[in-house]
Amino acid sequence: MSTPAEPSAVAGDKSSPAATPSPSGSRVLVAWTGVLAALVLAADQLTKWWAESALTPNAEPIPLVGDLLGLRLIYNPGAALSIASGYTWILTIVVTVVVVFIVRAIGRLGSRGWAVALGLLLGGAVGNLIDRLAREPGFARGHVVDFIDYAGFFVGNVADIAVVAAAVLIALLSLRGIGLDGKRHTGDEPADAAAEEAADASVDKVADETSGKPSGKTVGEQGDPA
Repeated sequence: MSTPAEPSAVAGDKSSPAATPSPSGSRVLVAWTGVLAALVLAADQLTKWWAESALTPNAEPIPLVGDLLGLRLIYNPGAALSIASGYTWILTIVVTVVVVFIVRAIGRLGSRGWAVALGLLLGGAVGNLIDRLAREPGFARGHVVDFIDYAGFFVGNVADIAVVAAAVLIALLSLRGIGLDGKRHTGDEPADAAAEEAADASVDKVADETSGKPSGKTVGEQGDPA
């Protein structure tokens, strides 16, 4: 006779390798996050260098896709849409805090989707942070190089594209209930816990019956011996 399966195997123990990313798998995700962030940063800095060498600051846009997309070099002291132009140093502090938070969060990665999102976000944030730290008019007050003109509505750069893509991906992951560790976190968790408890009780009953033990009854309830 085969022995009953272990309760944890039947109930789907969340500490099993299938539910918890292995240390090696986590290290791979961290490595890929770093590689993606480095690629975004390199693309951002190289395109900014090209824009400064090929375009004239504050000139008329050069059309790429009609009036929808063009090239126009500007130096932005503020955030997106030139918001908070007089508070560049505050924006520098905020971005620095965001970068530190991302680096700390990467160590808990267990999801490929989150690895891509954090890689894009880290690369974009660092790309614009370098501008604020190293460019004129001074440390922590530098202006960001923007050169992609979106129909005259606003002008951005590659780092901005990466940050927006990361924000969209993070929103999708959150809507699906996928946490940073790769596990699904939904409102059905209490029901899942109850189902697991019921499965454990069922396995215990099978084990008791197999070994000849009474199942959930006292000696008195089993009746007096004849």
